[in-house]
Amino acid sequence: MSLIAGTTIKLRVAREVSPYGYFLTDGESEVLMHYTELVGSKPKVNNEVEVFIFFDTEDRLAATMKRPLVKLGEMARLKVADVHPRLGCFLEIGLGRQLLLPLSELPENIDYRPLPGDEVHIVLGHDKSGRLIARLAGEDELGPLVFAAPDSWRNQWIEGWVTKSLQMGSFVLIDGGVVGFGAYGLIPAPDRLRPLRLGERVSARITFIREDGRVNLSMGQQKEVGRLEDADRLLAFLKERPGGGMPYSDETEAGIIKQKFGISKSAFKRAIGKLMRERLITQKGSWTYLVEATGDSEATGNAAKSNNGEASASEGSSED
Repeated sequence: MSLIAGTTIKLRVAREVSPYGYFLTDGESEVLMHYTELVGSKPKVNNEVEVFIFFDTEDRLAATMKRPLVKLGEMARLKVADVHPRLGCFLEIGLGRQLLLPLSELPENIDYRPLPGDEVHIVLGHDKSGRLIARLAGEDELGPLVFAAPDSWRNQWIEGWVTKSLQMGSFVLIDGGVVGFGAYGLIPAPDRLRPLRLGERVSARITFIREDGRVNLSMGQQKEVGRLEDADRLLAFLKERPGGGMPYSDETEAGIIKQKFGISKSAFKRAIGKLMRERLITQKGSWTYLVEATGDSEATGNAAKSNNGEASASEGSSED
């Protein structure tokens, strides 16, 4: 019987060697279980113990009585403990040591890569040397575990984990089900309020349920609700601006609108249109102004003209 990293196996205690620990055997090979890897009472020689096989920091096979969060070939959602710009992400595996998710498994766009605290779905495997390594779980692994979203979910807000982030959108595994897997969904790029990281926790609204039970998602409100919220936000922004004006209008590029207000150009235009219909704002060129601010300016100007006129008339009377 061979000892394979990532597996749980029952081995016999061959001998104890102080100050290291116990040498365990399957009858053919031996592996060291250090004293720090004990759980519960100390075993005796010839006792049988169940252990998890892994590689230690010096790349030697070792054994532990601690229980890992994932075993070879299994899928699990693991928390990102650390990020290395050249190696990848290090994940908590429940053994007091961390598991590498290589850089090759991460998105090319740095904005889409995980940060410490994010949680990624992975499958535990081996690298070319037989050492334990993580690879991202894909649709082949996730697909059989999800269920079709019911029609009643439409327009409902859900939470889930980003399993893949691309330029065209982000895939999300929605919470639900007895084993924690719900439906599978996509947030198209126009419906993202910002770049979403792999492993990020996200809240989104179900906008469409496909025939296969998968869903389309949006991080924004429904148009009517969103228009009200966006309009209120723009109005508050203008009221805080000196002179009640801002250098943004229907002519402003979509990228600038997205960066400044976190909404799409179409959502911005809907909100602006609502405020203009209510005669709360007006646009001049590439600027948008509060009507009351414009009115104040016009009133000041008219008053000045009136005063000038009265002064002229007064001067004419004295000459007569």
